[in-house]
Amino acid sequence: MNRFTPTKPAGARSVDDVTGSRRLRRMRKADWSRRLVQENRLTVDDLIWPIFVVEGKNVREPIAAMPGVFRLSIDLAVREAERAAKLGIPALATFPNVDLALRDQTGSHILDPDNVINRATRAIKDAVPEIGIITDAALDPFTSHGHDGILRDGIIVNDETVDQVAAAAVIQAAAGADIIAPSDMMDGRIGAIRDALDANGFQDVAIMSYATKFASAFYGPYREAVGTAGLLKGDKKTYYIDHANSDEAVREAEQDIAEGADMLMVKPGLPYLDIIRRLKDEFQMPTFAYQVSGEYSMIKAAGANGWIDGEKAMLESLLAFKRAGCDGILTYFAPEVATMLKG
Repeated sequence: MNRFTPTKPAGARSVDDVTGSRRLRRMRKADWSRRLVQENRLTVDDLIWPIFVVEGKNVREPIAAMPGVFRLSIDLAVREAERAAKLGIPALATFPNVDLALRDQTGSHILDPDNVINRATRAIKDAVPEIGIITDAALDPFTSHGHDGILRDGIIVNDETVDQVAAAAVIQAAAGADIIAPSDMMDGRIGAIRDALDANGFQDVAIMSYATKFASAFYGPYREAVGTAGLLKGDKKTYYIDHANSDEAVREAEQDIAEGADMLMVKPGLPYLDIIRRLKDEFQMPTFAYQVSGEYSMIKAAGANGWIDGEKAMLESLLAFKRAGCDGILTYFAPEVATMLKG
């Protein structure tokens, strides 16, 4: 077999000639220098921990599709809130799994001041007043059909849903919620919630807008967690954003800001880093991402099978949000990451 040996061209330039002596590896040569020039950092202050709440006492139900995540009764949710506060996690986002007997076509149980989510808010605030509580005023955990709004003749009716979401937001604020984060994507919901909160004396309660919530395939494990997976009829494409559209996402965010949103959220996260960057550049608003259940479960499953280093992939994925412009991240990894960072 003839072996070809390349010949260096006569008069070939040296690497210093090619680069103009600009060798970018210089600052990568050692751990200390890499740390010195690192552009983005992940800290515990970036973390919001979503938790799932159910009725009962001492209930800790594993969610099969989300290894390491549980549905918690209020007493255990309080203990986890205490743990989160000790780790330095700034806020929790709470989501209910409601008994099927309490769900109906309109999601009316969301208006009960003593439903599980409001009782969880009061209990956590009583025990851990320093931690932030973020609640979602969307109807899907409370409806018998799994949609985020009121279903009439096969149509999710916008304005009637907005009225109910705004009323629910006031009740959640009265229970002690610090931030209302409506995920229903109804037109006009942010302005209606702001007006309702202000009219009822809750001017200091903030709104985190799910400004750009996409019709995504990554929500599946979450729907198992809140008990809507088997209920959903059809899809949510008439109110969530088409995942092919980015200009529309910018218009949605602009509208929510005009209506009074204090923060923007992009959901899902990793498949939409371009949207995060666009919103941050366009509006310079506090911008968050929700690393949704599907993203979490993929990393967990691949790590458990040895296909990737799960811990490194987790940290890399979270740092990607910071690089894209996020001020914070809703992630089920929050306690795991906070423990690592503290250590």
